[in-house]
Amino acid sequence: MPSAAASLLAELVGHPSTSDRDSTGFVKWLVDRFGRDDAEVTVQRYAGGTRSNLLLVRGGPIVDDAGLLLAGHLDVVPAEEPEWRSDPWTLTDGGDRWVGRGACDMKGFVALALDRFGRSASTTLQAPLAVLLTSDEEVGSIGAQRWVERLSDIALPRQVLIGEPTDLRPVRMHKGHLRLRLEIRGTAAHSGYPHRGHSAIRPAGPALVALAELERELATETPEHGDRFPEVPFVALNVGRIDGGAAVNVIPDRCVVEFGLRLLPGLSTESVLPRGERTLDAALRDEAWDLEVDNDSPPLLTAADAPLYLALGELFPAGDDSGVSYSSDGGALARLGLDCVLFGPGSIEVAHKPNEFVPKAELERAGEIIDRLIDRFCGVRLA
Repeated sequence: MPSAAASLLAELVGHPSTSDRDSTGFVKWLVDRFGRDDAEVTVQRYAGGTRSNLLLVRGGPIVDDAGLLLAGHLDVVPAEEPEWRSDPWTLTDGGDRWVGRGACDMKGFVALALDRFGRSASTTLQAPLAVLLTSDEEVGSIGAQRWVERLSDIALPRQVLIGEPTDLRPVRMHKGHLRLRLEIRGTAAHSGYPHRGHSAIRPAGPALVALAELERELATETPEHGDRFPEVPFVALNVGRIDGGAAVNVIPDRCVVEFGLRLLPGLSTESVLPRGERTLDAALRDEAWDLEVDNDSPPLLTAADAPLYLALGELFPAGDDSGVSYSSDGGALARLGLDCVLFGPGSIEVAHKPNEFVPKAELERAGEIIDRLIDRFCGVRLA
């Protein structure tokens, strides 16, 4: 018999909440399901009303940052790979694992958080328990950024558990992801009369060479906290997309190059962006071009003495204090002065892949840990 959390996980996986979909219906379903009794509900809509963030609080008001916030994202990546051995939108029992899109990243944790929030209705919390669920995390933590930008006046517990798949390892630091968009402008013309036009694609070549050289330079540098990222202890640069031109017989008047920088904790957009601009300026000195920030998901660095991290350290003594090279909502939420720690069941190695899964034992163990944290920070042992 599946646990209550596993049954809820099956319902969550059944919502194909890819980042390109309207999330308002999904959030309304969650509000109808969990926004009852004495729960305080806040729904934030953005992107023209097509995206929603959800905050559930019980045991408020939040005073002196007390309580515990369980934070997760509702969106998942697409599931179009032909290698899927089962319906990705139906949670499948794989023996020692639950298989389905989002089971690992991160609806397994979301199911645990919502299950615990629902059970807290029958208890008397000594400090608030809150659940924050965001949209658009997979495309740059946009939902969390909109929350920070527009609802920063809403009090939240300072201790924040973010359920990214960490193999049940507490993580207090991660890299950010600065996404940049280079647009080179030319003049369109018939390719039979090249003197009447100016190609926007041709100068993209020197720009790509310059970015490749910058990538090599960054790989030789060791910024502060680089030792906490042993696999990639430097700022990683990746050119991810190139788009330009209308047809083979038309001189292209536009070329767009999109690239990203994985910034380490302690580095900011303001400290890195000018370096990219100088690199491109040298390669495109006689061209018309612009470089703009497409999205800025900041790094995370939570203090080692943060109460939540210390509490997890008691449960996992002598743990690994290294960071992870992906970003999360924690980078944005930390700008509110919150102590964010990543901790969740499942491995990032299987996230975003066909036949994504969360181990049943890890899901159960994560639930036990969350129960102990609720007891510690909210003063109640759930029945």
